[in-house]
Amino acid sequence: MLIIRKDSPTFTYASERKLEIGTIVTIQAGKKTVTGVIMAAVKKPDYNTKPVLSIIEERPLPLPLVKLAEWISAYYATHLSSVLQLMVPRGIQKKRRAQKDSLVQSVRNRTKIVFNKYQLSAIKKIKDPTPRTILLHGVTGSGKTAVYVEAARNELSRGKSVIVLVPEIALTSQIVDEFSSHFPNIYLTHSGQTEAQRHLVWKKVANDPKPKIIIGPRSALFLPVYDVGLIIIDEAHEPSYKQEQSPRYSALRAASILARNHKARLVLGSATPSLPDYFIAQQKGTIVSMPVTARSAKKPTIHLIDMTDRQNFTRHRFFSNTMLTELEKTIASGHQVLFFHNRRGSASVVLCEQCGWQSICSRCYVPLSLHADEFKTRCHICGFAAKVPLSCPECDSSSIVYKGIGTKIIESELAKLYPKAHIARFDGDSDQENTINARYKELYDGSIQIIIGTQVVAKGLDLPGLRMVGIVQADTGLFLPDFSAPERTFQLLAQAVGRVGRDEHDTSVVVQSFHPNHFSITEGLAANYQEFYEKELLERKRANFPPFSFLLRLTCVYKSEYSAIKNASELAKQLRKVLPDSVEILGPAPAFYERMRDTYRWQLILKSRQRKHLIDALHHLPPAHWQFELDPISLL
Repeated sequence: MLIIRKDSPTFTYASERKLEIGTIVTIQAGKKTVTGVIMAAVKKPDYNTKPVLSIIEERPLPLPLVKLAEWISAYYATHLSSVLQLMVPRGIQKKRRAQKDSLVQSVRNRTKIVFNKYQLSAIKKIKDPTPRTILLHGVTGSGKTAVYVEAARNELSRGKSVIVLVPEIALTSQIVDEFSSHFPNIYLTHSGQTEAQRHLVWKKVANDPKPKIIIGPRSALFLPVYDVGLIIIDEAHEPSYKQEQSPRYSALRAASILARNHKARLVLGSATPSLPDYFIAQQKGTIVSMPVTARSAKKPTIHLIDMTDRQNFTRHRFFSNTMLTELEKTIASGHQVLFFHNRRGSASVVLCEQCGWQSICSRCYVPLSLHADEFKTRCHICGFAAKVPLSCPECDSSSIVYKGIGTKIIESELAKLYPKAHIARFDGDSDQENTINARYKELYDGSIQIIIGTQVVAKGLDLPGLRMVGIVQADTGLFLPDFSAPERTFQLLAQAVGRVGRDEHDTSVVVQSFHPNHFSITEGLAANYQEFYEKELLERKRANFPPFSFLLRLTCVYKSEYSAIKNASELAKQLRKVLPDSVEILGPAPAFYERMRDTYRWQLILKSRQRKHLIDALHHLPPAHWQFELDPISLL
């Protein structure tokens, strides 16, 4: 455990032996023995100093990693000790038993890769040893992974290591499968591993002198790799690259600094880059485009169904006639179907038809979602669970109804309609045995006929037997009160549709929407990034949202609503006095989730063209009851 003291990021200790920056040691703090990291050598001070007790690891953290920690601490206004905990594994002082490596075995049929001209151009530009950031904008199926593999091969031949980041644990199987048939020296790290497993991977990486490939989600960035030549961030638009807990850093920004410290290159790969990243790359001229699929491909047939026209739903209440017809045709031909819906559970609302009573979380004041498989209602914020009411607690009526669609109800309805089909659901409620990672072989070989899931199934899956994608309600998140809602809707649709149309086979996409003419949906289905980008950029400019401003979210958290409103109002008044007029202050207003876990939350949103003004605002933040996030990618 590293020491945290608000008034000082570092402490001074004595050592008879000269210690390198980055050395991990034990020191005494009060009566406790704790872990520390050597950050600098200083002259002996006038006061007495305690000695360093012991050295935990002889080899220090790489200097580029130490510099990155200092940068994250300054850029995100976070205490240095919190940042260093990202880089020092938990339980580092414990002795661990050696464990068998558990890399995923390759399940793909390998063929010799013949690169097209766009892939060859991308490989050439990435191989250029000039340190820089490249935005690899390739349509789904354009062969970005093959480009990653070739670029990694070049780095290993130069004696340099490669870090490959993926947005979700669920995607590690596929990317490891792809890389493992080309390279022997691969290290995999993710949050699904135990503390002991992660510690052992950390030690192996630190002590392995050979060039290597590191694969994992954002935490893989902080493994002690000494000679990095290339960092690849796959699906770089994904919001999971922004950490939600302190330190609330962006893995993309952190990777750019780490690459600079190593004099390495950074590749941001995506079919649907985030608007700010594309805007910056366009200005710098660092976009590399791959506008065609890698293999000869036939575009999918797209059916857009208007959900307001009930004539389209004579066979089922939420599966359109077209969706069921395409599903039956696909299964009959022996191929796979993927159903995407970005809401888990069975129903999002439980209410009484008689008096209007609604099942609400007593801690968060949000509707409890029905989970019919366990016959419980759950709060998707705090996790509170209760039995499903058989009668209304207000009027005793038995007229309890369930509204809304979730992945579990999709699964149960499809199981009723097609009892012989092999169906699997992948979402936040899946246990360890039923994740995409755990069942990747069944997905790849086509054993699973109908795949159901939330956004996890829309990200980067490449399945040879997939012939149809069904999107149950395309506008689920479109009208949320958030500046990024249209962009996120576009990205999810474009990514989901991109799971098919990757080869010469006939494929289809059936999309259901209450707003079929919204540009996020029409451009998403057409995978027309440029049109969407230009339209949405105008909206962002008009409202002064990123990339035209920097954002700071300040959230006041109190047990009583009165205290939250009062203190938020007082801070808003103070900030309007001390900050320049160019800083736009929105609020105070209730947060999207105004009540969470028995607390009330009110927030201020600050916009500024100069990020320094937002850092200055943090100096006026009271020491208690306030949370902050710089550069939030969502305001929900």
